[in-house]
Amino acid sequence: MHENNLLLKKARRFGSLVAVAGLAIGLLATPVTAEAQSLSSNVSSSSPFLQQAERSLQAASMTMNNNARNAVWDVRNALRAQATALAGGNKAQEQQFHADIDRLVEGIAPGLIAERTPRPAPAPAPAPAPAPAPAPNQPAGCAPSARACVDIVNQRTWLQDNGKITYGPVRMASGKPGQDTPKGFHHVNRKVRDEISYEFDNAPMPFATYFTYNGIAFHQGDPSIKSAGCIRMYRGDAQHYFNTLRIGDQVHVF
Repeated sequence: MHENNLLLKKARRFGSLVAVAGLAIGLLATPVTAEAQSLSSNVSSSSPFLQQAERSLQAASMTMNNNARNAVWDVRNALRAQATALAGGNKAQEQQFHADIDRLVEGIAPGLIAERTPRPAPAPAPAPAPAPAPAPNQPAGCAPSARACVDIVNQRTWLQDNGKITYGPVRMASGKPGQDTPKGFHHVNRKVRDEISYEFDNAPMPFATYFTYNGIAFHQGDPSIKSAGCIRMYRGDAQHYFNTLRIGDQVHVF
């Protein structure tokens, strides 16, 4: 009973607080009046709404068992629902109504609103950073020091920088049996854009990038046909090698 008397005193005190704040919510079935619409600070404790609201909350708080807080909660929700209707779409007015109701409820049943209000769901964990794009597959066999790599077994070639591929692998054709492309380490020694082969009836060798001193070069040609020792490549690939490789760059044929 002592607890219920305290609740009653708190209800009366916060009934006055609602009046000062201008809580113009009616539990009565009468039409909305200018008193409710204006949020007037002159609403007195004799207002039919305030009298009815106070009686409703007091009655709920006087319940002699654990249902007291349930009853206060139900009345609170009923008041808020009617406040929304009375606000007539005025969001600022509706929010003020709700705030005043909740201050009154907190005084009668401390902690009730926090108990019954669902906690916001925790923010989702940030999406993991996308995995870095895998580095181009590094074929085995080429020395990291080489700028250009020539894989005779798989008939492919690529450019690299400190062992990381920067272009390719691309298709190529190396020397045919008896005229094999020499394996080992070589260095780019000259480049001729519009080269021809005097040895083979002035055959065109566009974008020739020589890496031996006996006429072996990367150059444009049909990569489906074996050569006399050069590395034949499609035009775009031969042009890229020509534009990228510099005199002195290492070429590893393996």
